Amino acid sequence: MTQSTLSREETKQTLPNWISGKATFSQSEHTLPVLSPHNGEVIAHVPLSNLEEVDYAIREARAAQKSWADTPVKERVQVMYRFKQILENKIDTLANIIHIENGKTIDEAKAGIQKGIECVEYAASLPQISGGESLNVSRGVECKMFRRPLGVVAGITPFNFPVMVPLWMIPLAISLGNAFILKPSEQTPLASIELAKDLKEAGLPEGVFSVIHGDKAIVEALCDHPHVKAVGFVGSTPVAKQVYARTTHLGKRARCMGGAKNHLTVVPDADPEMASSNIVASVTGCAGQRCMAASVLIAVGDVDHIIQKVYEKMQQVIPGRNMGPVISQRAKDRICGYLNRCEQGGARLILDGRETSSEGSEHGFYIGPSIIDHASPGHESILDEVFGPVLTIIRVDTLEEAITIENNSPYGNAAAIYTCSGRVADTYRQRVNAGMVGINIGVPVPREPFSFGGWNLSRFGDGDITGASAIEFWSQPQKVTTKWESRHRENWMS
Repeated sequence: MTQSTLSREETKQTLPNWISGKATFSQSEHTLPVLSPHNGEVIAHVPLSNLEEVDYAIREARAAQKSWADTPVKERVQVMYRFKQILENKIDTLANIIHIENGKTIDEAKAGIQKGIECVEYAASLPQISGGESLNVSRGVECKMFRRPLGVVAGITPFNFPVMVPLWMIPLAISLGNAFILKPSEQTPLASIELAKDLKEAGLPEGVFSVIHGDKAIVEALCDHPHVKAVGFVGSTPVAKQVYARTTHLGKRARCMGGAKNHLTVVPDADPEMASSNIVASVTGCAGQRCMAASVLIAVGDVDHIIQKVYEKMQQVIPGRNMGPVISQRAKDRICGYLNRCEQGGARLILDGRETSSEGSEHGFYIGPSIIDHASPGHESILDEVFGPVLTIIRVDTLEEAITIENNSPYGNAAAIYTCSGRVADTYRQRVNAGMVGINIGVPVPREPFSFGGWNLSRFGDGDITGASAIEFWSQPQKVTTKWESRHRENWMS
């Protein structure tokens, strides 16, 4: 298959794939526009690659993976050390790309990159944390465990963290000796090519990392391809469930992270200033477009003084100044739909962000922070993942009621409580059904080596997507039992 390569800066309007260590234009005639959420303007076109290009990328990856797997792990991770330095040196450039294509503020973009760099650091430590095991199990008999790569693996990543989420997968997967194919979101595809260039600069051999742009057809092709041995996915719960079922039906590995409906619980003894500031940051950070965002506040007892502070601080979050837009007009319309219908069932809209625009960016996809109060547990804004800067409040009398509401959610990504009582915090922690729990922290994202992952409908497949269980996912153990000399038989192994 002949591929044309990127040679002129002017051609960057149509994004290339990245195959065999170089920018490679798709032969497909079909593209989608990439819109900047700030103003709705087209900033690039992303190709809808064809299945022949998927096959080509996988062939190149298979060829490169064989020698990469034979490279000692201490040599492989040297690429990660250099990659980390490159990411740190160009964090401003990467953050600006994320700002333009995703809408995040520059500070939010940098924070995501820094979290991703933690995963690069973790991968660089593989020789120390995953060096294999050996044990003399009998006289003259030794057992060893080696960690072997799977081969060619793939990652399918969402629009909301175009650098961080790929870095949850790529560093460990390739450091373990696999070749990796990334299918980024067609809404935020620009950063993926930058990551490819950075890995090449860090010394990664050609073919070990590839980028294939496209839509649902490419996702399905990667799930179905016989030479793709494992698939990692982060996105919505319905799609996560589909990807997991499609991949595992073929006997392959899949670890798919879905959506969430995170509940924050505030009790009367909470520190008003700390709680209100943290709740607002959790709701409005990244314009609410993250699976760890607070979307439900369960108010236990008399906490009106804290809710008032939340209301006042939410009004200080100004779209276009300290909060970015949502990803698309479609996303904005969907969020506004919840606000349009919010008073059905007796809830009250006490802060309305629908009529919001950013000066100079009137065609951007901006929506202001919003608060729905006095909602019932069955209200649609309680049950659905709104994925925007909307906080819905439920009023209850007891902590018991709050925990029951949280645990009735089909999701299980994150939960948090605001309290000054260690006893209350520990009771909550022990009884709440969520994979990640915050105590006075509304976005309880673990720092490496503690792994990221939820429960229930927030995750399909065993284990988390980072940390030690990710090492297990992207590799397979090989056990070798060795005997070199004859000994007098003393047990069944002698």
